[in-house]
This record gives sequence, C-alpha cells and structure tokens, in this order.
Amino acid sequence: MTVLTKFRRVYLKYSDVTIGKNGNRLRSIISAMINETLIEIYQLLLDHFGPQHWWPGDTQFEIITGAILTQNTSWANVEKAIANLKSADRLTPEGLYRLDLSQLAELIRPAGYFNIKAKRLKNFINWLFDNYQGDLANLESMNTNQLRAELLAIKGVGPETADSILLYAFERPIFVVDAYTARIAIRHELIEPGADYEQLRELFQSNLSEDVQLFNEYHALLVKLGKDFCRTKKARCQHCPLGKLPHILDPEFL
Repeated sequence: MTVLTKFRRVYLKYSDVTIGKNGNRLRSIISAMINETLIEIYQLLLDHFGPQHWWPGDTQFEIITGAILTQNTSWANVEKAIANLKSADRLTPEGLYRLDLSQLAELIRPAGYFNIKAKRLKNFINWLFDNYQGDLANLESMNTNQLRAELLAIKGVGPETADSILLYAFERPIFVVDAYTARIAIRHELIEPGADYEQLRELFQSNLSEDVQLFNEYHALLVKLGKDFCRTKKARCQHCPLGKLPHILDPEFL
C-alpha cells in the first residue's frame, strides 16, 4: 500500500467527521501531505513540458467562445470555427447576438455538433444581453460563486465549461478539471474511482493556494500529460514525467 493510498484513505475516513483537536490536527497534516504531493506533480510537469501558455485567444470573448466550442472536439477544429467567425467579423457579443442561428451554425461547422453548439453560444449571448446589456465588463464585479451559478444555469454550459470561462476569461481562482485530470488522479491514487466533477475539483481547489496563474498552468499541464503519456489505452508510464511517483495501472491499459 503506497503512502498516497494511506493518506487518501485516512483523509476520506476523517474528513467529514469531527473528532476534536486531534482530528483537526490530523486533517491539517493530511492536507499538507496532499498539498506537497500536488505541488510535486506540478513541478515535475512544468520541468518536463514547460509553460503551456493557455488559454489560446486574443480577447476575453474569444476565450469564452472557445470554451463553449471545444466541447467534444479537438482544439484544431475550434480554431477553424473561430477563424470563420473572425473572417465574418462576428467574434464579438454584438456580432453573435445579431447573427441568425442558422448562419452561426454554418460558421462554426468545423467545431462539430454545430447546430447544438450554435444554440449554446446563443444561450450564453442571450443571457449576457438579457441581464448585463451584452457587456462582459458588467460581470467583472460579480462574486465568483454567483457568476459560476449563473453560468451553470445557462442551458448547455456544464461545470467544465463554466470553470474554464471563470479561470481563463475572468481570471478567477477556480480549478478546472476534466477527463484527463480524473484519469491521472485515479491512477496516482489521489482520489477514488467514480468521484464526480466537484469532488475532483475540490481535491485541487482545497489543497492548493488559490492562485490564478498556478491553476491556469496546472490544468494545461495535466491536459498535456493526459494526451502525451497518461492515455486511456497504451499509457506511456515508462517515459512519463510522473513515472517515479507511486501509481497503479491495469495491464489492459499498457
């Protein structure tokens, strides 16, 4: 049984109960251990891959658009869709607001699921105009929790998309997690298999300093690791920058 497994199991056992001063001290010690492990992972990834310069985008609105379009597709396809919007001079809140749904769908066709994504973009734009005069600047002073709740209430905007918008477009200290994060965290025994989005996000959010730049870079590095090494199948553990850390992997994934 690895050290990671030990403190994970202790943490899960005691994190939701009150056992006096010793219990509080125990949780503090475990939290510090988790923090140390997460920082070690971050540093190993940064040393190996270098800065990832996320999120690609020239403007705040372009970042938001990309976050919505990237659902279930590659970033290369998103770039083509964004290039179409730029060529049509429509990559602004006003530009998309005045664009017919069918026209929008055609422009973003390269992103895949273009009819669905056109509706999602329109849902965001309509929310922005109905509530905030179509001006992203009117969102800047909003409490992060309130803004997150409102984004999640928009049809088609899920937790990963909302958090990407918060972190990368509004520079709020919200850690973004995804399928890559889950795969890596499970294989390195940081969290139980089957953990939901919020449990996974909380693992990082609660055990790291709330630093926008750290959250930004860390998420990007985890995506890079997931794509290049910690793959769903044919994982490249032997050459992985985290290979020296304790981890588990079923033979079928090698």
